[in-house]
Amino acid sequence: MNKKQRVMLSRILAAAALLILFQFLPLTGVVRFLAYLVPYLVIGYDILLKAGKGIRNRQVFDESFLMAVATVGAIALALYEKSGDYTEAIAVMLFYQVGEWFQSYAVGKSRRNISELMDIRPDYANVERDGRVIQVDPDEVEIGTEILVQPGEKVPLDGVVVEGVSTLNTSALTGESLPRDVREGDEIISGCVNLTGLLTIRTTKEFGESTVSKILDLVENASSRKSRSEDFIAKFARVYTPAVCYSALALAVLPPLVRMLGLGLAPAWGDWIYRALTFLVISCPCALVISIPLSFFAGIGGASKAGVLVKGSNYLETLSQTGYVVFDKTGTLTQGVFEVVGIHHAAMEERKLLEYAALAESASSHPISKSLQKAYGKELDRSRVTEVQEISGHGVLAKVDGISVAAGNDKLMARLGIAAVPCHQVGTVIHLAVDGAYAGHILIADVVKPTAKAAMEALRGAGVEKTVMLTGDVRTVAQQVAEELGVDQVYSELLPGDKVAKVEEMLQQKPAKKKLAFVGDGINDAPVLSRADIGIAMGAMGSDAAIEAADVVLMDDDPMKIAKAIRISRKCLRIVYENIAFALGIKGLCLILGALGIANMWLAIFADVGVMILAVLNAIRALFVKRL
Repeated sequence: MNKKQRVMLSRILAAAALLILFQFLPLTGVVRFLAYLVPYLVIGYDILLKAGKGIRNRQVFDESFLMAVATVGAIALALYEKSGDYTEAIAVMLFYQVGEWFQSYAVGKSRRNISELMDIRPDYANVERDGRVIQVDPDEVEIGTEILVQPGEKVPLDGVVVEGVSTLNTSALTGESLPRDVREGDEIISGCVNLTGLLTIRTTKEFGESTVSKILDLVENASSRKSRSEDFIAKFARVYTPAVCYSALALAVLPPLVRMLGLGLAPAWGDWIYRALTFLVISCPCALVISIPLSFFAGIGGASKAGVLVKGSNYLETLSQTGYVVFDKTGTLTQGVFEVVGIHHAAMEERKLLEYAALAESASSHPISKSLQKAYGKELDRSRVTEVQEISGHGVLAKVDGISVAAGNDKLMARLGIAAVPCHQVGTVIHLAVDGAYAGHILIADVVKPTAKAAMEALRGAGVEKTVMLTGDVRTVAQQVAEELGVDQVYSELLPGDKVAKVEEMLQQKPAKKKLAFVGDGINDAPVLSRADIGIAMGAMGSDAAIEAADVVLMDDDPMKIAKAIRISRKCLRIVYENIAFALGIKGLCLILGALGIANMWLAIFADVGVMILAVLNAIRALFVKRL
């Protein structure tokens, strides 16, 4: 609870205590009026000031104006009728402020939850200068600077580990509590918390371009992009508030005039003015104006907590209507790295065959060479390798421990006159010949993400009608990945421009009410992310261009989060529609009862403050997404 909320709570308690006390004191006349004026001003002076400021600025019709007119009118009516009953007017203001305090506390709690979740902005970076480690502002650290991150500290900038081994807590970025191990050569993103060892990191981005800075910018700017529902409520309130004010004025004036001039009856001004004041209190649109933006704010916060950054409530609303999900393949459904996935027809021990292949390829920087070295897993002694000859488009010839080794594709085997055994699985095949004889082949492929298949099933469970994969890879590889994951449709051998054309074609063919989401991670995906109804980017390893172009960013590159994001958005929209229906329904009913004279000020208080509190409580539910 902040200072402002504590002061308001003190005012509420003081006004309530005075109101109760005066019920037991024998006060009459002017003394009674002045006594009751004290708790009224204690609890309502700021509302009266806001109403006065609104009138002065020609922005008359708002909640403060409605409350001021209703309560001042009720006090004036009590004076006119000499009833001395000022309790209702003070109670209306008191309960309105209780509702405002509750709403302030609820919004503050939501903001604190998100602030705690997004409390990843580093305060400093450790830089070694003149033999001393000093703390500097992360904004001052240039690209290529080596910084030190001690256990318990946040990683302040993106970079590469140049020294040290440690475990990182990435939960603030990904929503997952599983720690990540890093060592020399690993990329590291800002916002993580270093848990165990001392790390030396060479920065690769300035602070303004680093992951933590971009995340904070996304979250801070999300509320500025309003949804259609929020726009509707804002426009509705601009029309609704003046309408009810004029309706209340008509209710106060027209029936008495009709009774007096048309029917010859007593005008009963006090009765109709009381009805008009009750009508004003009931009509206050607080529940809608407060709960709808709060629902979206809580939905965005809940999604952030789960590692899904939504750039605005308009995108949250679009995401809830997703019926088609289109995927890029490499880096999105697959890990985007080549790995040894099989060794077949080996004429020797598989480990020995892999050693020959890794040594023969040790001089190359090609990804295939790196994947062989990674699979071998030991330090390579390059002194064992001589007479290396790389044949472009074929492979490598070399001598390992004086034994001739050939590693390459089937063209290399044909060139050497060696019969290669074909591989029946899809991937890159490295055939090996040792000492002139065929020794087997090694299969290298891009590995499917562990959760990719489950993600397709989760999307179907979330109501997605169709999944599609677009890739520039060859047809056989694309088809195998699609079949393995259960993707409904696949298009292969596409250039970046072809992907845009294919998405545009699907946009024209799909039903208007169903939205198309595209999920990608590379620079070449940026045009498609912008063209789709909703663009979803992989945030951990995705390119900056893709993250900038996307509407939704998955912070841990897990495709399972797509279905979760859709379920979060649908829960949020369901809450929004519940609040709209509930608030309008209750207020509509109470307005009719108020106009007919059946509802009094106490029912008006429920229609205003009670409905607002219930709507705010319902909106807060959007923050809880763990079990979705």
